[in-house]
Amino acid sequence: MDKIDKLLLDALQNDASRSIGAIAEEIAISKTAAWRRIKKLSEEGVIKSQVALLDAESLGLPLTAYIALRTSQHNAQWFNRFKEVLNTIPEVLEAYRMSGELDYLVKAQVSDMAGYDRLYKQLIKAELNDVSCSFVMETLKHTTKLPIN
Repeated sequence: MDKIDKLLLDALQNDASRSIGAIAEEIAISKTAAWRRIKKLSEEGVIKSQVALLDAESLGLPLTAYIALRTSQHNAQWFNRFKEVLNTIPEVLEAYRMSGELDYLVKAQVSDMAGYDRLYKQLIKAELNDVSCSFVMETLKHTTKLPIN
């Protein structure tokens, strides 16, 4: 990956809805060169997708929940069931298997406490030992933009 690729990626992270021409002009290359490079970066999996980032509050989902999960089951059958449960809950945005004392960390976006309670009742179908949740009171920084060195 060269400097031009990095400039393209940075421009796309800022606003992927702009035309190839506008992006190409910004970094001083031809539209064809920009298109080819973006296509190559997509084929290589560097660009995973191009999406619209929505405002959760405008959609009636103002409450962000970080849910810490612990389980006593650490086998493939349980893990596959857990992933199935997660995939049935649209409010779950992210889920990670963690190192340390915590087994899993889940980020969810819900309407209110009743919305969280509904999510909780779906989550515990996975037979968890401990569920602990913290709610975001104020977002200090939020970005999807990765640093490109």
